[in-house]
Amino acid sequence: MSGTVSGLLGTGLVLQNNAGDDLSIAANGSFSFATQLASGAGYAVTVKSQSRILTRVCTVSNGTGTVANAAVVNVDVVCAAPPVRYAYATNAGSDNLFPYTVDTSTGVLGSMAAPMLGTGSTPSGIVADPAGRFAYVANRGDNTVGAYSIGAGTGFLTRVAAVAAGFAPLSIVADPTGRFVYVVSHGVDSVSGFIMGYIINADTGKLTQIAGPQADVGRSPSAIALDSMGRFAYVTNGVDATVSVLSIDESTGALSPLPVPRVTTGNSPSAIAVDPLGRFVYVTNSDDNTVSAYSIDAGSGVLTPLATFNTGTFPKAVAVDPTGRFAYVANALEDTVSAYNIDSSTGILTPMTDPKVRARVFPIAIAVDPTGRFAYVTNASSKDISAYTIDSNTGALTPMSVPTAATGGNVASSLALSR
Repeated sequence: MSGTVSGLLGTGLVLQNNAGDDLSIAANGSFSFATQLASGAGYAVTVKSQSRILTRVCTVSNGTGTVANAAVVNVDVVCAAPPVRYAYATNAGSDNLFPYTVDTSTGVLGSMAAPMLGTGSTPSGIVADPAGRFAYVANRGDNTVGAYSIGAGTGFLTRVAAVAAGFAPLSIVADPTGRFVYVVSHGVDSVSGFIMGYIINADTGKLTQIAGPQADVGRSPSAIALDSMGRFAYVTNGVDATVSVLSIDESTGALSPLPVPRVTTGNSPSAIAVDPLGRFVYVTNSDDNTVSAYSIDAGSGVLTPLATFNTGTFPKAVAVDPTGRFAYVANALEDTVSAYNIDSSTGILTPMTDPKVRARVFPIAIAVDPTGRFAYVTNASSKDISAYTIDSNTGALTPMSVPTAATGGNVASSLALSR
């Protein structure tokens, strides 16, 4: 009995045949079970346990049947991101968040039956854990992170608890194993920066601060991103014009600086995106109207500067699609989104045939659907979300049939997508 695995990230995937003969899968490619079946015997290949990287779900096709004269070799195990079903937008000016349903076919955002929900003061960032169980909000105004459980099958949010998060927390991420959350915060001087790390309680979603010293970064940090395997963290530092680079302990979630702890950026780096394939990092430089590109050392996570590319006016957000072929930058002061092709070998950005699309007023955040079909841009001043389909061949953005969705509050600030 044999077959192939594709799209796998991380370790932990275990297959079974006929409810036994466990087989651990460490990488993409061909596999074979140890027990050989006689001709005429039945087989049933299933997934016993998923990979520890929860951003993808592995499924089996051609997994059942009867062995003929030759061994079965056409069992396919495909690991892919599940479709998004829910979205949550924070409103920094009205201390609340608005929930949406997401049409899995069209990507259109719809109002959820659950009402708008209150947050802490001035919610600046939101993230959903990769398994779609919990959501977390960084509240800049009251120095907390709020936790919510996500209702299975409904998407309704229920408050769990809030924890302290330093001073003026801005950006928040969940690691791809669903075990940790990281928040960029400031010191009491409002300039020095550090990362608060938390352990997620898998049953309740409650956060507990990771033991040990906090991880210091540069001055006025603004955004944090992790690589797709949860090994490295990257933080933009606005005053220093640098990116801090840290490693993540696989067991404890603790952060520590890499041997090359920082690299330079342009003026006022504001947002950061990591190529999902683990090759490149992109940083928007708001005061330069540029985006800087870096290559990632696959072993160490260290960044090497590549080049800088022009954007629109005052770029405030950047995102890379799941295939690593396209990048998008939100230009806040000209109400546009710049679209680029990514050279898979060099990381160089080239403007698409249609280099910009219109957004609404003051776009400051971008979320790309993990299946690579849809993109959503949060517009702070018009208090809504622009929704686009992504052309799978060219990466071009086209407004959806329902091109905008109101956030129901004041100053739309961030958006999280959840399965």
